[in-house]
Amino acid sequence: MELIGLIIFGAVIGALARLFMKGDQNLGILWTIILGVLGALAGHFLAGALGVEDTPGIDWIRWAISIVAAILFISIYLGITNKNTTRRR
Repeated sequence: MELIGLIIFGAVIGALARLFMKGDQNLGILWTIILGVLGALAGHFLAGALGVEDTPGIDWIRWAISIVAAILFISIYLGITNKNTTRRR
C-alpha cells in the first residue's frame, strides 16, 4: 500500500512541479511520476534533516521542499536529454 501512495504522491508532486516551471516541458506522464517520486523522497529526507518532518496538520514545508526538489530533478532530466522545448513567440 505504501508503494501505491508513493506513486500517487509522486504524481501530484511531479504535476505541481511542472505547473510551477516556466515554459513547456516535453516530458511524458511516466517521467513526471518518476521524477515526482524522486522529489518526494528527497523532500522527505531533507525535511527530516531539517527537523520539520512531523508538523501538526498538513506538512506544507515538506510539500514545498518536495516540489522544489522535483523541479530540480525535472530540470536536470531536461538538461541531460535536451528535451527543453521552450518557445517564445
